[in-house]
Amino acid sequence: MTKFGILKERKNPPDRRVVFSPKGLNDTVSQFPEASFVVESSDVRVFNDDAYTEKGFEVVEDLSDCEVLLGVKEVPVAALIPDKKYFFFSHTIKKQPYNRELLKAILDKNIELYDHEVIINQKGFRLIGFGKYAGIVGTYNGFRAFGLAYDSFELPKAENLSDQKALETTLSEITLPAIKIVLTGTGKVGSGAKEILDAMGIKKVTVEEYLTKKYDEPVYTQIDVLDYNKRKDGQQLGKNDFYLNAKEYESDFMKFAKVSDMYIAGHFFGEGAPFIFTREDAKSEQFNIKIIADVSCDIDGPVASTIRSSTIADPIYGYHPGREEEVDYREPEAIVAMAVDNLPCELPKDASEGFGAMFLEHVIPAFFNDDADGVLERARMTKNGKLTARYAYLQAYVDGKE
Repeated sequence: MTKFGILKERKNPPDRRVVFSPKGLNDTVSQFPEASFVVESSDVRVFNDDAYTEKGFEVVEDLSDCEVLLGVKEVPVAALIPDKKYFFFSHTIKKQPYNRELLKAILDKNIELYDHEVIINQKGFRLIGFGKYAGIVGTYNGFRAFGLAYDSFELPKAENLSDQKALETTLSEITLPAIKIVLTGTGKVGSGAKEILDAMGIKKVTVEEYLTKKYDEPVYTQIDVLDYNKRKDGQQLGKNDFYLNAKEYESDFMKFAKVSDMYIAGHFFGEGAPFIFTREDAKSEQFNIKIIADVSCDIDGPVASTIRSSTIADPIYGYHPGREEEVDYREPEAIVAMAVDNLPCELPKDASEGFGAMFLEHVIPAFFNDDADGVLERARMTKNGKLTARYAYLQAYVDGKE
């Protein structure tokens, strides 16, 4: 029997998500009777304590008798319980300076850390995450920004709506002009964005149609890396070559920027890949995009207008391409930027249910089949007070030497 504890989220601003909903826990113990769960009491979680007790789960103030503790965001150092196994997004694998002390404390307290971000299959693809819900909320927020920028309609904030269905119903009531929308990314984020565009009844067109035809209704196209990048030497060697040799490529996005009104950025940006569009590109008279929902939100990165992340409280700002600075988004020359970096927090119920389903499918079995597929082994960052071999590259970061 393995005893799991569901952690209370302690980060500020409060995060209402959770690894498992009450139904998710019910499904888990039905499939794995050898797993038991208790839930730490929380006044911020989207599912209240009673929702868990009604399903027969004990709600407690102390998780110290649990073997494995499951959370979403970083656990504050003071709240870490020594000698436990923890699952959460630690935001340390890229050597983020603000979490160095957290990783040091995890090592000092002999904690086994499993980071959700590196729960991957044998090919290196992520198995769990909130990406789909980032795409859903980010696309909704993009249309909300459109309405505000042009005084054409007013949508409520996503956080004030109950679920994805409510977002879709709200969007179905607006009327859009004949705009062209380009969506980068075909992974979880891109698929979430596509769900919203399709639910709105916006017509999907091919890349060739999008680039060459005019429409009297709103349309969108979803593009992959080879649609908006090209090899510098002109060769066409396939998508794998782009991933292996990204430095040999340059952006070919301007052909989309010339004909697009709105851009939804749902791509994964790999190291060494060319920027999608630069500050110089944005200065071009041919650059037509006026609304950018940057779901990926890499600051000063591939999307030049994303000069900072925005917040759920204040999600929209303007980027002046000529001056390369932030301005009021209502300024006529501004590119309207939506770059919230914690979008799934606005859809906590759906995001939690979806995350729990993935965790049940890909992670829970590993506890009871001797980790047959190596899922836990690949995600284990620390053990016996040391970094594991896979994450030994973080040692200098932990030591404060880089």
